[in-house]
Amino acid sequence: MGCVCSKPLGGRLENISLLASQTFFSETEVEVLHELFIKLTSCVSSYNLITKEGFQFILTKDTKRRSLSAERMFGLFDMRNDGAIDFGEFVHSLNIFHPNSSQRDKATLAFRLYDTRQTGFIEPEEVKEMIIDVLEESEMMLTESIIDSIVSKTFEEADMMKDGKIDLEEWENFVAMHPLTLKNMTIPFLKDLPRTFPSFLQYKSDIDR
Repeated sequence: MGCVCSKPLGGRLENISLLASQTFFSETEVEVLHELFIKLTSCVSSYNLITKEGFQFILTKDTKRRSLSAERMFGLFDMRNDGAIDFGEFVHSLNIFHPNSSQRDKATLAFRLYDTRQTGFIEPEEVKEMIIDVLEESEMMLTESIIDSIVSKTFEEADMMKDGKIDLEEWENFVAMHPLTLKNMTIPFLKDLPRTFPSFLQYKSDIDR
């Protein structure tokens, strides 16, 4: 059974036109995102906000097992660092995943995702932890030797200074040579939201009439 929102669609924290002017989304697409946000928050919160636990549930459908990737992604969406994601943060964060967003912005977000200890560098242990976390969520298994080999190969190519860590510039050079590394940083349907959510547009046209 799906979640049903019992709260009105009002109470928007940021102006629709302003959000559209600051992102790659049109005003209509921001309206669609607001409908999506309301549906998501109705499943996990009573305050039109997404908490860390709610965010993990949305991504993994599981709040019992710690998800490092969900925690890191929540931290990036929670731009104000106040423990919750509001609609404005939701739109601005999704904007980086828009197909028209620059590779540099995508690379920077991916770098921050892997920099789990927030030191300004990506270290081998962080990459290994993220690989293991993603594998567990996907219910896939790789031997530790294979995982170590992946990490070693990555640093062999990316760590140009050979100091055992990857800085942002090295990371940007690495993803430029291996663009598929950023494949998951683009969500194609964000470029055509009205067609992706036609039920919302039908609902809106019925209300307007």
